[in-house]
Amino acid sequence: MKVASLALCLLYTAGSLVQAAPTHNNTEAEATKQLNKWQKQYDQYIKASLKTRQTGCTNDNIVKRAEWGSLSAGERKNYIKAVQCLTTKPAKISKSEAPGARSRFDDWDAVHIKLTNNVHFSGLFLHFHRYFLWLYEKALQDECGYKGTQPYWDWTLSWQDPSKSTVFDGSDTSMGSNGKYIPNRNGTAISAFGLHAVIPPATGGGCVYSGPFQNHSVNLGPVAYAPYGPDGGLGYYPRCLARDLAPGFSNQTKPSDVVHVIRDTDDLYTFDDVFEGLTGVHAGGHFQMGGTGIDAFASPGDPAFYLHHAQVDRVWTLWQDLKPEERRNQVFGTSTAFNNPPSANITLDTEVDFDVLAPKKKISDLVSTVDGPFCYQYV
Repeated sequence: MKVASLALCLLYTAGSLVQAAPTHNNTEAEATKQLNKWQKQYDQYIKASLKTRQTGCTNDNIVKRAEWGSLSAGERKNYIKAVQCLTTKPAKISKSEAPGARSRFDDWDAVHIKLTNNVHFSGLFLHFHRYFLWLYEKALQDECGYKGTQPYWDWTLSWQDPSKSTVFDGSDTSMGSNGKYIPNRNGTAISAFGLHAVIPPATGGGCVYSGPFQNHSVNLGPVAYAPYGPDGGLGYYPRCLARDLAPGFSNQTKPSDVVHVIRDTDDLYTFDDVFEGLTGVHAGGHFQMGGTGIDAFASPGDPAFYLHHAQVDRVWTLWQDLKPEERRNQVFGTSTAFNNPPSANITLDTEVDFDVLAPKKKISDLVSTVDGPFCYQYV
């Protein structure tokens, strides 16, 4: 049950930060082998399933989403340039809806803030974020001339120390550094979905100080922690991009943790319960980023959010395509967090709202990465 997962999270986050515990190297090595095996199986399935297609998504037009560290320096710089371009384009969301939005980049943050209580801990979480991410990728391509695809951040490669990830190493081909270290801090009290917890201080806490996003302005939020932004987080509250890289939380994203969520769940409700629970790998990704990333509402203000959620989508895709005929069309739950307030059960005909980003989409259009609007695979 999700409530049980959340109760465990409250116990975990209320304490002091625990550094990554010593692990049996063999366990993680074996888990990595298993993930590589599933990746290969997935690659073969996609190729075989598209082999006879002549229209729609085919082996000739499918695009590949790759891990950030596998991209060349030039490819990473092109992605960074496109993200920075999006921050210079005017927002499309109306001032009455999000008076603080200043850019197209802010449109995604604003929509996420508005819809958070519907698309987390509900039957919409995975489907919503899949299309939300695809729309972001399309904006980078169509509005900023980006020729590549949305990369993902494989947490299992840097779970022992996220600061050593190519995503956060602070180089000019990264998504920026850790935040500047602030000593003697208290934990950050967060509140979301009627729950309350304290996130302990970690290795940073201040503004990102090196790399392409050291001057990035976060304009919306915070919503889940103080000092709260105006207008429910939708007002203008410009500040630096903050991070607090936390090995205590990256310890939730070990190879064995990802193996567990894929191997030990056999229906979408159970998968989401383990995956989205706050002691799971999804939260582990957010919480190890710290800073802006721990706000359940306004975390898209950190450009690394999209690499994290590409990995979220990748893990779901690997799980789906182990048993595609059984799993792709599974639904569960309702369209409100913990069904509070009560809402209708999700069906394949349920329409998912994307506000100013795009017209509503039926769940049935969002179940497969090679059908509906999609034609991509993870490599």
